[in-house]
Amino acid sequence: MNSRYLLPIGYLVATVAIVAVAVSPDTVSATAQIKTSPMTSQKPNTDPRYIAADLPLLPMGVDRAVRPLVVMRATYEFAARHPEVMHYVPCFCGCGQMGHKDNHDCFVSARNSTNKVLGWETHALVCEICVDVAYQAWQMFNSGSNVTTIRGAIEKKYADRVSGHTNTPMPPKGRGATHAHD
Repeated sequence: MNSRYLLPIGYLVATVAIVAVAVSPDTVSATAQIKTSPMTSQKPNTDPRYIAADLPLLPMGVDRAVRPLVVMRATYEFAARHPEVMHYVPCFCGCGQMGHKDNHDCFVSARNSTNKVLGWETHALVCEICVDVAYQAWQMFNSGSNVTTIRGAIEKKYADRVSGHTNTPMPPKGRGATHAHD
């Protein structure tokens, strides 16, 4: 074979190899994540991580978490929307050793200066206790319980946990802390 033809064939083989690497499974996965970003035009209800337009997408894997998706979405949204409750609800899984100060920290990792959620904590995806505590707080809040009552019921239910609870402050006395719906 003439060496003049081998050079273009070599370029063709190299080009095919580069294209094959560029369309790797990692690239396909990253593309799928971008398509489900809130910055794209995809319909929000098609992504199980979507809660609302004003909140970031829930963490990857929320649809395979320790509790059903409906419970996970409710607890993450409750933590996002009601820090005035969740900052006074302790967690009992031992996550205080991770730096958590309350059950809110099991769900929300960052807020901006206007208190908007910027990021989610993934710990709740794998921890039944975190989710169960938040779900009980959510249920009690929706039934009209005040923060002090919610805290007391959760403390009583989880008091026997060996790992103890987070170093969570008690709700302050006063109208805002004792009436959950104020």
